[in-house]
Amino acid sequence: MARHTLVIDQGTTSTRSIVFDGAVSPVATAQQEFPQIYPRPGWVEHDPEAIWDSVVATDREALAQAGLAARDIAALGIANQRETVVIWDRRTGRAIHNAIVWQDRRTAGACERLEQLGYGGLIAARTGLLIDPYFSATKIAWLLETVDGARAAAEAGHLAFGTIDSYLLWRLTEGAVHATDATNASRTLLFDIRRGAWDEELLALFGIPAALLPEVRDTAGMFGDTAAGLFGGPIGIRGIAGDQQAALVGQACFRPGMVKSTYGTGCFALLNTGRQAIASRHRLVTTIAYQLDGARTYALEGSIFVAGAAVQWLRDGLGLIASAAEAGALAAESDPGQPVYMVPAFVGLGAPHWDSAARALLTGLTRGTTRKELARAALECAAYQTRDLLDAMQADTGSGWAGAPTVVRVDGGMSASDWTMQFLADILAAPVDRPACLETTALGAAYLAGMAAGVYPDPETFAAAWTAERRFAPSMRAAERAEKYRGWQDAVARTLLRPGGAGG
Repeated sequence: MARHTLVIDQGTTSTRSIVFDGAVSPVATAQQEFPQIYPRPGWVEHDPEAIWDSVVATDREALAQAGLAARDIAALGIANQRETVVIWDRRTGRAIHNAIVWQDRRTAGACERLEQLGYGGLIAARTGLLIDPYFSATKIAWLLETVDGARAAAEAGHLAFGTIDSYLLWRLTEGAVHATDATNASRTLLFDIRRGAWDEELLALFGIPAALLPEVRDTAGMFGDTAAGLFGGPIGIRGIAGDQQAALVGQACFRPGMVKSTYGTGCFALLNTGRQAIASRHRLVTTIAYQLDGARTYALEGSIFVAGAAVQWLRDGLGLIASAAEAGALAAESDPGQPVYMVPAFVGLGAPHWDSAARALLTGLTRGTTRKELARAALECAAYQTRDLLDAMQADTGSGWAGAPTVVRVDGGMSASDWTMQFLADILAAPVDRPACLETTALGAAYLAGMAAGVYPDPETFAAAWTAERRFAPSMRAAERAEKYRGWQDAVARTLLRPGGAGG
């Protein structure tokens, strides 16, 4: 009996394919970057064909590395960058435009108009989300209005919309399946997360024909088979989840009150709230954590647009470091007497501020500031932003909530830095657990697919097997923690007060 699973971890800057064995351990990995396209400041696009090519190439390479054929794979899982929009022609399978990426801010004006017209309450009540260019709906509307003939073709039923998972599912099945899962649907501004259905009133508000939309399914279940010619035989696609929800599953955060925080290009913290969809009063979003057998589990989520990307800017934009790994060593050598803060609002600020006009700011610079202090500021800002999110989560749930978070489970590229994770624990005043398997996004997708295929155990058994590689315990004095966080809050306030910012 086939015991392995194959996972497509389709991220913002690269695609990875990973083969997991019957013990849900990775045995082969292939990765390929693809180009980032920046047509204008604040605009971010991907070529869907480049994404597709990277998926096929890495799938084949991972299978070859593992020495496995399609018949040896029990299930395929997909974890994907969320909110990114693709519209393609059902007749040809070709996209009508580049994919518009979740980071893209071109629809900020449209979002502001909707907010001014008073639609924020309706949208939050139905979708759990805020009106922001980050989410999919205004991107879809922009494509329908901008691409010649798109609206007429959409209304005639010739076009299909999908987030990246849906687009890949269509391509993998050669157009046989147009579907998505509940986690990805919940990020579009079009999905009623309590009813579990596309919302007709919101579709009308955004001017989006229902004929564009995929069918919404459980996070784990049979989605379809890959075309036999792709990998030498069909493979059942049995699990799909947005990357952050996949990481929540990979971290085995199945109980209400459990928190995971992922540090990649951005940072995304999710708090499992169980069957309760808690409406945030502090500008977090309510989202679907996963849906199994028709039952939805919810989460509060805080989204930070820039985390690891701040370190990438030091490397690629300024040339101050040769590799991301160098930042931690420099930070450890920095002068603690120089309190430099970086507010990384390169594409605006996400939760809890949601200010698309804010721009990045460095404060506290002196003539003695060196690249060491800048490296420290780039790492520290991820911790400060996480503190903002967890404070908002605790305020939303209340101190008496039975699921109040006590430990934060971390993953993503930045979590490999001991210096950064210790600072995170110090600023949060909470233990930070780094898992033995850092591939938590792919692990979550593998588990969902393998569970649906019957080769992996139930969630409780899977959770019992989760182990931490290291726990980082807070050691900073309370007075020092408070002083550092006040400095961060002051820097954010200065950012928001700049012309064009929320206070401008």
